[in-house]
Amino acid sequence: MKTEIIDLNGHPFHIRCWGDPANPPLLLLHGFPEYGGAWADLAPRLADRFHCIAPDQRGYGQSWAPDDVALYRGSQLVEDMAALIEQIGGPLTVMGHDWGAAVAYGLAMFRPELVSRLIIANGVHPGPFQRALAAGGAQAEASQYILALRREGSEQHFAANDFEKMKALFLAKMNNAWMTPDKLAEYTAEWSRPGRLKTMIHWYRASPLQVAAPGAPITDLPEMPRDRLMVRCPHLLIWGRGDTALLPEATEGLEEFAPDLTRVEFEEADHWICHQIPDKVAQAINDWMPAG
Repeated sequence: MKTEIIDLNGHPFHIRCWGDPANPPLLLLHGFPEYGGAWADLAPRLADRFHCIAPDQRGYGQSWAPDDVALYRGSQLVEDMAALIEQIGGPLTVMGHDWGAAVAYGLAMFRPELVSRLIIANGVHPGPFQRALAAGGAQAEASQYILALRREGSEQHFAANDFEKMKALFLAKMNNAWMTPDKLAEYTAEWSRPGRLKTMIHWYRASPLQVAAPGAPITDLPEMPRDRLMVRCPHLLIWGRGDTALLPEATEGLEEFAPDLTRVEFEEADHWICHQIPDKVAQAINDWMPAG
């Protein structure tokens, strides 16, 4: 694994890479509350075929982390990664997990000339996800933590007592056998960078997603412009069925937005699928990718 700092739209971003730069590039986009190093379980298993490129996204790790919540709108996060792809040379394959999936979908929808194939692991498209959040059912109930994160000063609450509440949120109701003490120390070091937990949480604060109260559906959602939210490239969705944060209903109807969709599901994994069964995730990717 190699690291470097590169300039994207005038700002510094920290990048990790695995594999031969002569291999086809694979852009790996992490979610919350991770960082580019979170791909260290999966990327080495793909590095014989791909040049795996994993940035710390805006507000995370060692990358640019402005304090202003207005600088974390989805379009800005997508433009960071569009600038990176333009430097690498696209179009290329993009993979996203959790919040990284939001950026990966944004690239596929709004900058389709940069994305040849899209891979998502336990992440959600904004169309089906917003419908599920607004319905006031199980997904809305599972997503109430979003409202807690959005509260002003929540970063102080989650950082207290050596990130006690952060660790509890991160590892709640999931199989965390993969989280060794050394790994947890690495995550804590990333969260401890000055101002970093606040800017990580800004992704939630800047998001327009509406979360219904359980049993109280939101009935006046604006119409989603389906034509603008289409994923027209080949799309692989890898899903750990034990996920308690993102439920299967959050992907219902995805085919409306992604007509060339392949679903691969694993009963034995949950939201942290890339850490829990990296060999199987890598195999699913290799099986889906075209030969050559």
